Amino acid sequence: MTRYVLDSSAALALVLSEPGAREVEKALPECVIGAVNLSEIVSSLVNNGFPGELARQSVAQLNLDVVPLDADMALDAGALRGPTRKHGLSLGDRACLVLARRLGLPALTADRTWAKLDMGIKVRLIRD
Repeated sequence: MTRYVLDSSAALALVLSEPGAREVEKALPECVIGAVNLSEIVSSLVNNGFPGELARQSVAQLNLDVVPLDADMALDAGALRGPTRKHGLSLGDRACLVLARRLGLPALTADRTWAKLDMGIKVRLIRD
């Protein structure tokens, strides 16, 4: 089976039952996520009115393999700011792409902008 690096936008689609949630649900057993994106999901849920503990529980229920951000990945994500600036990618977006590149896996995302990127990183969109 294909494995994926899960972007926070895709995980949020699942947790919030947004379009594309079914695609994420099918892929979830084969997903890993970066620690930066995990934090981004909790932050977004809290911003959407979830109490902190409920946000943590919602993410924990996904049962994801979490990959820490090491120094090389942090530097690479920072360096991606230049080539991705015009596309408005966040630090979490860039950290996800760096992890996908490192692991040689496609990134699973709801962010259509990523499909326009030409960085040698495969991207799978969860919705049209």
